[in-house]
Amino acid sequence: MHTKRMDPLHRTDPIYALAFIIPTLLVIGFIAFWPLGQTFYNSLFKSSLMYPQNRIFVGFSNYGKLFQDSRFLNDLWNTIRFSLWSVGIETLMGILIALMLNREFKFRGLVRAAVLIPWAIPTVVSSQMWRWMYNDNYGIINTFLLSLHVIKNPVVWLGFPATAMPAIISVDIWKTTPFMILLILAGLQMIPKELYEAARIDGANAWQRFWSITFPMIRPTIGIALIFRTLDAMRVFDIVYVMTKGAANTETISVYNQWTLFTKGFISPFFGYGSAMSVTIFLIISIFAIFYVKTMKIRLD
Repeated sequence: MHTKRMDPLHRTDPIYALAFIIPTLLVIGFIAFWPLGQTFYNSLFKSSLMYPQNRIFVGFSNYGKLFQDSRFLNDLWNTIRFSLWSVGIETLMGILIALMLNREFKFRGLVRAAVLIPWAIPTVVSSQMWRWMYNDNYGIINTFLLSLHVIKNPVVWLGFPATAMPAIISVDIWKTTPFMILLILAGLQMIPKELYEAARIDGANAWQRFWSITFPMIRPTIGIALIFRTLDAMRVFDIVYVMTKGAANTETISVYNQWTLFTKGFISPFFGYGSAMSVTIFLIISIFAIFYVKTMKIRLD
């Protein structure tokens, strides 16, 4: 008589699951949390990159100085303004274009592939490309608007605060709206068509079908897309640095943080101050992420 061999660890045993999860958590902890902890440790000192041995412990005074820094507060407002406009417009455009691409039409696959091209271009390349297009001497945008008699003289788009930030926001919208389209389109394709057929039989119009079926079904997808895009927008660096280097009141907290850490903080004792700024940026972005998770009712379990 043969007896069934018992596995000491069943697949439903928590220890069995932990055996696979712990190595992953250790790797994530080393890659993500150790640098964060080191940055927080550095923020407690007044130090420079070149002369770390001369650092002086100052506690949390770097954080106190941070919110007395008018440049940081202005850059924080620039970052929030950039994020609200770019993410808001990208979300609205993403929903509208995803709804159109979800319909049946000829060459739909080709159009879907073409929509993703701006997102596939490296950010530095697209930023430099748009910088040339915005140029007041040979840029195609001025040439086009002059030919249509919309403007009488070439506009220095990246030279004045009134036009520089909207120009950068426009580039970010062009670059990352395809990302929103991709995620929202994936959510739309998971909605059962039977729901729409039943709604049509009940006499629901297009708006009622969208508000009662489409939006509730894709709300978690929109929430996830908002989290990713907001996290990305709040730490925007490359577009601003390539196009204006922070001139014309376009500097964001990431651009200021980079300058404080690696330019001013290389010899001068501002590396600890820049580290405090990095930790503060992390906390601000975390607050935005928690806000989206709560308001969009996204389940993480």
